[in-house]
Formats: sequence, structure tokens, C-alpha cells
Amino acid sequence: MPRSHSKPSFGSSLHLPRRTLRTRLTLLYGGLFLASGAVLIAFADVLVLGLRSNANTNERGTAQLPVVPPSGHQPGTDLRQVLIYSGIALAVMAVASLPLGWMMAGRALRPFRTMMATARRISASSLHDRLDIDGPYDEFAELGQTLDDLFSRLEASFESQRHFVANASHELRTPLTAERALLQVALANPEATTETLRSTCKELLILGHQQERLIDALLTLASSERGVEHWESVDLAVITERVLLVRHEEADRRGIHIDAALGAAPVTGDVDLIESLVTNVVDNSIRHNVPGGWIKISTTATEGGANISVRNTGPVIPPDEVDRLFQPFQRLGHERVRDTTGHGLGLAIVDAIANAHGASLTARSRPAGGLDVEVSFASRVTQALVQASNNAHR
Repeated sequence: MPRSHSKPSFGSSLHLPRRTLRTRLTLLYGGLFLASGAVLIAFADVLVLGLRSNANTNERGTAQLPVVPPSGHQPGTDLRQVLIYSGIALAVMAVASLPLGWMMAGRALRPFRTMMATARRISASSLHDRLDIDGPYDEFAELGQTLDDLFSRLEASFESQRHFVANASHELRTPLTAERALLQVALANPEATTETLRSTCKELLILGHQQERLIDALLTLASSERGVEHWESVDLAVITERVLLVRHEEADRRGIHIDAALGAAPVTGDVDLIESLVTNVVDNSIRHNVPGGWIKISTTATEGGANISVRNTGPVIPPDEVDRLFQPFQRLGHERVRDTTGHGLGLAIVDAIANAHGASLTARSRPAGGLDVEVSFASRVTQALVQASNNAHR
């Protein structure tokens, strides 16, 4: 068979070398050096020609005997030598401009190369590293700070995802195992009746509802750890009143008295996250209380911002165990383990949301039993500065 030969195109065979930023800067600096030298030499030549022309005019205007030039010396020799020396100087400038431009471009791009090398080393497993660009280059320092802020947000997002996956895989294993056991028992029973199957389905629905609440809590915790994205003005008193209105029925069913003193407490932050904070701290005070106990909730405005305080009766909590309760999936004693309505995430969510808003969280155990929790939000001015800083870093 005859073979077909394709004729290579000239455009595809000719590949021009890729010009880097340093090469372009070198040509730019070299061109500027050369142009500046050419202008300077041209200015000097014009000045010499002007002075010589003035000298000749003055000599013609005075009545003097003609001066015989020395032997071998022509009137245009000096001008010719000036032009030759000017050409030589311009050639030297042309040769020296490229190395000077290359050196200047390398010095200017040194922080940029440092940032590129560090950015290449940073990966998902080393997001804690930072560029830390210091020097007289304000633009490079600002770019380095912007990238460092980006790495910080990526690190927080990766950590949030790792926590979510670890917590979900750990906590969802138990209900899934329970569901599988219930199904296996129901299928292995040859004398299963409609009533037993209905009972098994009801238990599966309860476990499914618990998993839904667990996933919602994990998503809230993950979103809280990522920080605040939408800042709005909100009143803690309004949010707390709305939360208590929904939970009064459960508190009455448990025989818990709620005493609320809700004063105006304006803050700035994410409305959904702040409502989740209030919901979780109130749910914690109801869930881990004692029959016939009480809850005292207050919201107040201060010079430094606004506070929400929740105090409740309950089991005795050792003082050294309080901080541990604000970690995910940490419970106190067997009572919390048997309480199937909670997963040990409520106070962890409260802590994450408080940190995202720059609020201070204090918790103290009561000697007679129970817990005092107080969240102090910063003033509007301080939160506005935090908001502006977060927006600038984005």
C-alpha cells in the first residue's frame, strides 16, 4: 500500500521559546536603560554642536586674522570624534543594559520566587505552613499576607471536614449496627408476627430520626468551625424568646421551671448560627436537668457588647470536667449516655459558634449541681472590625 506522507506545516514545527516574566522585565529594563543612555548621549551631542556653532559665529563677527589649523587637522575632526565616541558609548550601554536588566528583574522577583517555592511545598497535609514574606516590597508583602489568609481558611476548612468525617464515622457506626441487628433478628425469627415486625419498624424509625439529628448537629458544628460568612444585626432577646417559645412544652413535661429576664442585647453576626448557639445551650440546660429543677436565662446589653447567661440545676459536675464537656461527643456519667436525645455535640457547637463570632464563653459548675454558661459578644464596633477583616481576607 502506498504510504501517505503529511507535509509538516511551518507553524507547527516552529516553536518560539516561552518568555518568562523575568525575560520580559529584562527586556523592559534593558530598553529603558538603553533609551535613557541614547537620550543622554544625543543631548550631549546637540549641546556640543550648539557650542561649536556659537563659537564659529563669534569668530566670524570679529575682525581677526584667519587662524591656520595645524597640519593634518581638519575642522570636522572633533565633531567626527564626538560622534564616534557617542556611538561607542551607546554600544556599550546596549551590551550592558541586558545584564543590568536581568539582575534588576531577578532582584525584583526574588520574593515572588520564594512565594512560589513555598506554595509548591504546601499541600493538604501541611496547610499550617505560611509564606511569611517580609521586606520592602509592600505589594509582595500584601500578596503574601493574602495567600497566608487563604491557607488559614483552607486549613480550617480541611480540619472541619476531617472532624466531620471522623465524628460521623464514629457516631453513626453504633445506630447502623443496631439497625442491622434489629433487621437480622426480625428476619431470623420464623414465628414473626405483624406486631413484632411493626415494633421493629418503629425502633428503626427512632434510630433513623436519631441519625438525622446527629447529622444535622455535625453539619452545624462543621459550619461553625468554618467561621462567619454573613454578618447581620440581631437582638439576642428576640432570638432567645423565640427559642424558649418552642421549648416551653418540653420543659413543662419534665417539670422544669424557666425564669427568663430578656433585655435588649443587640449583636452583629450570623443569625442562624447565633440561634443555633442559643438553641443548644437551652436544650442542654433542659436535657441535663433534674425533675422539678429550674432554668434562669437572661440577656443584657453592656458597654462591651451583649451577654446571654443560662443557669440551670442538674447533676453535680466536677469542676475539672467542665472543659471536657465542650469537646465533641463528651458526656458526663451514665446519665448522659442513657439520654438518647443527645449526642454530646450541643456544648461543642456552642463553643465553635462563640469562637467564630469572637465571643468569650465561660462555664462554671454549680456546687449544688448544674451548670452556669455565659456567652459575651463583642461590641458592634469590634464585630464590625472583625467583619471587615474577614471580608478583606476573602
